[in-house]
Amino acid sequence: MNGPPMDDAGDVLLGEPPAFTHEAAAELAQESFGLIGACTSLGSERDQGFLVVADTGPVGVLKISNADEQAAILDMETRAALHVLTVDPMLPVARPLPLLGSDPVAYTTRVSGPTGSTHFVRASGFVPGRASIDAVELDGDALFDHGVTIARLGRAMRSFFHPAAGRVLLWDVQHASALRPMADAIDDPTHRALVDAVLDRFEAFVAPRWPQLRSQVIHGDVTLDNALVDEHGRISGIVDWGDMSNSALVCDVTSALESLLAGRNPAQVVPLALRFVDGYRSITPLEPEELAVLPDLLATRLVTVAVLFSWRARRHPDNDYLRRFETTLWPLLTYLVDDGCDRLRARLRVTEAHLDDTALTARRERAFGPALSPLTYDRPLHLVRGEGVWLFDADGRRYLDCYNNVPVVGHGHPRVTDAIARQSRQLNTNMRYLYGSAVELAERLVASMPDGSELDTVLFVNSGSEANDTAWRLATVWTGAGGGLVTRHAYHGVTQAIADLSPEEWRGATRPAHVELFDPLHASRDGTARADVADDLLRASERLRERGQMPAATFVEGAFTSDGILAPPPVYVRALADRTHEIGALYVADEVQVGHGRGGEHLWSFAAMDVAADIVTMGKPMGNGHPVAAVVTRREIVERFAETTEWFSTFGGNPVACAAALAVLDVIEDEDLIARAGAVGSELRAAIRAVDVPKIGDVRGLGLLTGVEVVDASGGPDPARAGAVKNAMRERGVLVGSTGPLDHVLKIRPPLVFGHEHIDRLVTALAESFVS
Repeated sequence: MNGPPMDDAGDVLLGEPPAFTHEAAAELAQESFGLIGACTSLGSERDQGFLVVADTGPVGVLKISNADEQAAILDMETRAALHVLTVDPMLPVARPLPLLGSDPVAYTTRVSGPTGSTHFVRASGFVPGRASIDAVELDGDALFDHGVTIARLGRAMRSFFHPAAGRVLLWDVQHASALRPMADAIDDPTHRALVDAVLDRFEAFVAPRWPQLRSQVIHGDVTLDNALVDEHGRISGIVDWGDMSNSALVCDVTSALESLLAGRNPAQVVPLALRFVDGYRSITPLEPEELAVLPDLLATRLVTVAVLFSWRARRHPDNDYLRRFETTLWPLLTYLVDDGCDRLRARLRVTEAHLDDTALTARRERAFGPALSPLTYDRPLHLVRGEGVWLFDADGRRYLDCYNNVPVVGHGHPRVTDAIARQSRQLNTNMRYLYGSAVELAERLVASMPDGSELDTVLFVNSGSEANDTAWRLATVWTGAGGGLVTRHAYHGVTQAIADLSPEEWRGATRPAHVELFDPLHASRDGTARADVADDLLRASERLRERGQMPAATFVEGAFTSDGILAPPPVYVRALADRTHEIGALYVADEVQVGHGRGGEHLWSFAAMDVAADIVTMGKPMGNGHPVAAVVTRREIVERFAETTEWFSTFGGNPVACAAALAVLDVIEDEDLIARAGAVGSELRAAIRAVDVPKIGDVRGLGLLTGVEVVDASGGPDPARAGAVKNAMRERGVLVGSTGPLDHVLKIRPPLVFGHEHIDRLVTALAESFVS
């Protein structure tokens, strides 16, 4: 039979266990460490452990090591325990005891054993708790607490290093492939097949990913054999450090789970495993790479136990400790291989499973019904990941995202995602409690408003729709009126009140009696226009009055995105605000689409145009994908509102949302994204205008918001061609949308981290898609 690798100093898996009597152990404990009492045996795979019990109760633990144990390893174990107690004194670690009279202080001595071999001897103080507890006695709360304790232990050890930690120890699953020669110690062919299947999976899936995993010196074996528990099943003592090595941090999770799941009903395995994992990541979040391999590492750990115990049991048939695993391990391993690993992987939600797109589309239609907006492209795009300006589909293909304005500072920006994660682990509550982030965010939003605007009061909500709904409520209370004015194809949100003000969504429905439309200015190519064209707003107001409705508010989205990205000149938008005030209504600047720097001149498009807004609404990009939105207005408007309403939104302005929004503002400022949007957007439009394709009509926009008209041979709108170009660009790895009353304007609005280096890819795909 082949065996494990050996070095010149021998191997503890091959060495003979010590065979000291209880009396000899008691004598050693007293003479070397001052522990006076009788010795009771503690189980061990390769060493001897004794509990020293005096008349008054337990006083310590004596450990006699395998004859082939190395002094450097024992030094590492002792130093690790002392280090952990220094970093986190509240961890229940048994403290190493110094040798009596040693100077300098020493913790280990060496003695001759009954067979003539010499053995290292150590001792530790007593920690209370039950030993050898059956895993099934522990409930989910206890497993959660085990996860917390083991995460704290790993965190305390992350600053620990010892040269001996580089040893090759077969209990460390990174060396699982070395178990294959030893697996013939498993007699049952069914069990052997399980072992082979797990090792095959380890070599194919886990081993290539090993270099990506966080590594440090880990305990490696906080199992129920090496920990004591209190009356509630919580860890009260960590008493053995014999399997330390430098390995993947996540192995601390899987070695503990192997022990805690033993003997469980299969239906409990995954829920209880997740309770432990949740406890662990409440202290130390697990990275995606660690979650991806965790189920397989758990199965590999079980195989390690099975192989090493079976192999040693052949050498030491009288050691009952080495056979006690069999009744619980094989059923658990069988379950994991057959179904459990897949179930655990699904619950960990590391990545979305690669599903058949046709089947998934059918499920989507059944689940959501016909009212949901259709998928963007003729061939569904199944996305699983985003990074900066890139999106990745389920097949790993990369797409340049030139469409999504929500991730304004880029998909998965590390500062935003970290802010969300940190705050969600710390606290998430509501604004009936006092916390600084909401106040800071409100103050920063107010500070970003134009000087002299008196926009000094903030209300937090969760979405742009809610922000506009709140603006509508403010306006109707302030004016006492109930009429709304919006552009002909505007979109402002999905609530009942705001859907009435969003003609893009009407789909043939009757226009609400309290709403009137006006035609937005279609700017000429040189950007000039007469201010008196805003008089159409006055005519719309008169039509409202004729129906007995007084105007309460005009809602204007600064780039008229839904109307076809008209990018009007500032003089026109200022005129709209002036006309609104003339008719006694409030002007609402809807910055949900173009705010947060997209316009390329200011954080807010209305401010760049010097528009006298009464209410400003923002949402979508405010949290870079996390739901958060706000309304900014004058104090007097809110005071009038407060006379009849106590304002509160359960989730509006919660700490996690505020953390996200503050991080977004920081990134926009620190990465100078407003100026970038202006410069890159101008260069992009110039590059598109240079494309020699007759079917490209007007190219217009502001900052990083660009509309490209698609026209037919006569110069008229060509919605069919626009749809074909949009889909053809998707096939070339570039994502754009379409907008406008006839849906013939290509909508290009990438994250603001879109740079000069991305322009050529976009323009090339655009040009090729017109001729394909």
